[in-house]
Amino acid sequence: MNLLEFINIYFFIILIFYIIYLYLLFGERGKGLIIYMKKKFIVATKNKDKLNEIKEIMADFDYEVLSMTDLGINKDIEETGTTFEENALIKAKAVWELTGETVMADDSGLEVEALNGAPGIYSSRFAGPNATDKERNNKLLALLEGIPFEKRKARFVCAIAVVYPDGSNFVVKGTCDGYIAFKPEGSNGFGYDPLFYIPEFGMTTAQMDPKKKHSISHRGRALQKMVNMLKQNG
Repeated sequence: MNLLEFINIYFFIILIFYIIYLYLLFGERGKGLIIYMKKKFIVATKNKDKLNEIKEIMADFDYEVLSMTDLGINKDIEETGTTFEENALIKAKAVWELTGETVMADDSGLEVEALNGAPGIYSSRFAGPNATDKERNNKLLALLEGIPFEKRKARFVCAIAVVYPDGSNFVVKGTCDGYIAFKPEGSNGFGYDPLFYIPEFGMTTAQMDPKKKHSISHRGRALQKMVNMLKQNG
């Protein structure tokens, strides 16, 4: 048993005794004094931007969303899969093994038609392991130089894996279609958002307000599928 598991069991036992104490002390009235506790939902990421986006999307749902950093987990998880789905499940299982809690992990990226689906699962490492968003966007623009707009089709992909405390799991996927613009536009979002142009809205995803973006984004769609599955599974 690791330290996190011991702490979780300890606090669970304390909670049970607290509930019994209130009930014995106040009877039926004690039920109203019991502190409501949300379900823990751990996101297997250290990316603050991604975590904030997930928290915004899940704000109306009944979960306490925690990151690896919140739990003091600094483990680097090697993504050895060949698909977004495989990598998401690898990350979720790795954090589940450390916590025993419900864990979600996502793997997302950009697929550009003119580049045969690249950068794909390598989107975050497209310009090197320590590259900035600006450097990744500049490399993408350089590779697409001279290519007309109609041939700059692309899509964002997000696969989400959820592992329950008993080890069972599921994976869902969401996509968002668009084009790669000729220059960055907008200051909202992160990653390739300033280049990802959606004709129906006449703007990039970095120009959208968060609520609109979440309603049509690859991650927003995948998260909605995930929430539906969580409700369905109880």
